[in-house]
Amino acid sequence: MDYAGLTENIQTICETTFTAQELAMFTEQAEQKIYATVDLPAQRFNVLGNATQNNTYLSMAANMLYVYSLAVINNGTYTYLLNKDVNFIREAYPTQSATGLPQHYAFFDQNTFILGPTPDANYQMELNYSTYPESIVTAGTTWLGNEFDSALLNGALVEAIRFMKGEADLVAQYEKLYLQSVALLKNLSDGKLRQDMYRDGQSKIKVT
Repeated sequence: MDYAGLTENIQTICETTFTAQELAMFTEQAEQKIYATVDLPAQRFNVLGNATQNNTYLSMAANMLYVYSLAVINNGTYTYLLNKDVNFIREAYPTQSATGLPQHYAFFDQNTFILGPTPDANYQMELNYSTYPESIVTAGTTWLGNEFDSALLNGALVEAIRFMKGEADLVAQYEKLYLQSVALLKNLSDGKLRQDMYRDGQSKIKVT
């Protein structure tokens, strides 16, 4: 389902004409809830950066939500850093002059990692992280809209019904439908997409 189809369905089901700004708000709020609930491949991004010699700080990706992994690349060899707290970095590496190949990292602030030990040379870094994919509002089509539009539509309908100050039983009905669709999406994203049949075997339901 593309964005045009989504907005048409929202207005048809609600039997109301919304403004473009309202439809965008319903959709983006639904997307945000979905992406915060499940972990989809469409949310995975990868970026290369550089750690600077004698600089213990490393800038984050501007749109990062959370980290899957952070690696330092040294002569083609990847070393994956262990995530720690800032106090661990400060205690383990009390002076910035203690340099070496980084082994640990911590969230220093909302824009910056702190590395330990301080890099002893300029190193390329690889950050694998999660972020919000481009919204269907601006992209027109997305993985979520194409592959699991029930979650997106029901989520947007929940926001639309609330906006309309709909009856409590109607709000509850759409929330139930939304939760059902998100549960199925979570089963796909956090279950089937985390395995393969060769190692894990085919999915089975116990017969009683």
